[in-house]
Amino acid sequence: MMDDLFAEKTTDLLGVGILDKMLTRLDSENGVQYQLMLGSDKIDMNALIGRTLEFQFDQQIFCSYCGKQTSKSYQGLCYDHFMSLAQSDSCMMSPEKCHLAQGTCREPAWAETVCQQTHYVYLANSSGVKVGITRAGQLPVRWLDQGAEQGLIIARVTSRYLSGLLEVVFKQHVSDKTNWRNMLKSETDDIDLIDQRDKLFNLCSEPLSQLEQQYGRQHIQLIRQGDIQEFNYPVSHYLEKISSMTFDKQSQIGGKLLGIKGQYLILDQGVVNIRRHSGYQVKLFASAS
Repeated sequence: MMDDLFAEKTTDLLGVGILDKMLTRLDSENGVQYQLMLGSDKIDMNALIGRTLEFQFDQQIFCSYCGKQTSKSYQGLCYDHFMSLAQSDSCMMSPEKCHLAQGTCREPAWAETVCQQTHYVYLANSSGVKVGITRAGQLPVRWLDQGAEQGLIIARVTSRYLSGLLEVVFKQHVSDKTNWRNMLKSETDDIDLIDQRDKLFNLCSEPLSQLEQQYGRQHIQLIRQGDIQEFNYPVSHYLEKISSMTFDKQSQIGGKLLGIKGQYLILDQGVVNIRRHSGYQVKLFASAS
């Protein structure tokens, strides 16, 4: 692939190192700015849109927790830490099953600092409206990582467990998943998230009232006021057909960078999920500007 992509072109080596999820920030017009973490380097990805990129995987993967080399990545971890750390427990995906609340958490001290903190329940528009949860301080990054073009906070609670209970109630009426293929095919249509919030509160009034009575309104606060936040992603144009590329199947991934959305690079050859490849050691080349 390298020869085909860069035939008769001058190339620049932009960095060598271990991949991590891209950093995001908003500019003054709510445009999303991306930096690729490659070892100790931070590469301005917005500036590379329109250039041809090539990632070369060095066949080495490292655990994001302990740093040791591993033959396979388990959500960025080696097998031992994937099996032993509380952060990889099933309750991280299903917080209503919180092990700390059940008294079975493997790392209670860790859970106290992560799970026993203020959390938000939100609505977002990425591939359509969805409900989600996140720890206080993680917005708008959580929305940007999901490729959401709109976001609205609808509840504040005092623990991850409570946010999971609320999410279970809401997802009886709205999805809790993002269709990543649809998210990458085009800009989403605007949705009146305030109207969606009010409809959900009405539909769920009885179970919400029961949760408020059980745990107290000092722990569960429904937010009936607030503004919708909107985000603009750096995409020159979208692909009609989405083809996912992964270093587990090919050692070289490249193409012309058409845009960035969520944690995905949109290349004219397909898309690559950078967060999915945390811990992979690569070289990054780009055609000369």
